[in-house]
Amino acid sequence: MQYPFELQIALRYLLARRKQAFISVISAISTLGVIVGVMALVIALALMTGLQRELRDRILGSTAHVYVFGVGGGIRDYRADVERLLKVPHVTGAAPAVLGQALMTTEQAQAFVTIKGIDPELERTVTDIGRSMRSGSLAALQHTDGDRVPGVLLGVDLAKKLGVGAGDFVQVLTPEGTLTPFMGMMPRTRRLQVVGTFSLGLFEFDSAYGFVSLSVAQRLTGRDHPELIELRVDDIYRAPEVGDEIARQHASRYVTEDWTSMNRSLFSALWLEKMAISITIGLIVMVAALNIVASLILLVMEKHRDIAILKTMGASGRSLMAIFMAQGLVIGLVGTAVGAAAGYGVSFILDRYKLIRIPMDVYQVSYVPFVVLWWDFALVVVSAVLICFVATIYPSRQASKLDPAEALRYG
Repeated sequence: MQYPFELQIALRYLLARRKQAFISVISAISTLGVIVGVMALVIALALMTGLQRELRDRILGSTAHVYVFGVGGGIRDYRADVERLLKVPHVTGAAPAVLGQALMTTEQAQAFVTIKGIDPELERTVTDIGRSMRSGSLAALQHTDGDRVPGVLLGVDLAKKLGVGAGDFVQVLTPEGTLTPFMGMMPRTRRLQVVGTFSLGLFEFDSAYGFVSLSVAQRLTGRDHPELIELRVDDIYRAPEVGDEIARQHASRYVTEDWTSMNRSLFSALWLEKMAISITIGLIVMVAALNIVASLILLVMEKHRDIAILKTMGASGRSLMAIFMAQGLVIGLVGTAVGAAAGYGVSFILDRYKLIRIPMDVYQVSYVPFVVLWWDFALVVVSAVLICFVATIYPSRQASKLDPAEALRYG
């Protein structure tokens, strides 16, 4: 295959041994700089994207996509409201909930917990609690009426902290108490039996949540009916739209909130951190581009006699520009290709084998996930090549403006 003579000369200059070895060293450093910069940028974007996606998936697996609050005293007939909300487009699941705070104690320890009252069958359609059971069963909450001690499901970290497992008993003390004639308001204490443990994968839930049946939660919190209905939608990014539609159609009945508004500060911080890291590491590619400028300027100075000869043989200024642009682009393309491949490979290995472990109580996840999105990958590659191309413009223009007579006279 016959290549354009500009590319042939560019490759010859790039690969041939030069009198000035310093120029070759700068070219090698430029290529290495592009490799390191692109690889680091791909890994950094994969890290932040993986962390965002992992947190999002775990949050949405533990909580609902849309929260519907009743106006004027909660949800009085939750079954009718569930049927009504399931008819809203894109809603795939609906379940009532009662939330309250309590102090849970055992002989070994005590902990403040969030009590969540649920309908076990409906809760499966909204969160991943059904698939997250580690012992016992979700259905056991339905069989704790009558004379039996009511059941409670505990997060695995909470159960470990309290030193209990399925079949053990805990004491629950709630702020809502019973009014007595002599002692005033007395806190309400209830004995519950642990009927199972769950792991939703989010430390906030696994270490501080206990699930009970709706009727038990209402007795513990002193409420007569659920305070909200949780919804799951078929597309998480339609949650704000679904919430607005429910609020518009039933303005006198419901007030809504969705997962994007409740977690806006978290995901905004992650996005800002992703941008900051990208810009910071992107400076490595800029430094490599400056090295390309330096190496091409020195090459023009070394090859001024060759440039003069090419001009006297009829080579145009555009052809001379193409020669040095091609050389800079070769450095950029090789560095970008190797760096992008290395970055993708390292990200895949780190994610596949979960090599970077982090404290779950701080970051909510036990390891650092890496996810390479194709548009992030393409953006890094295109940006790196474009930066390298821009770096070749100035030295290439200087080469095209070289006066052949002056170069031969003083060469």
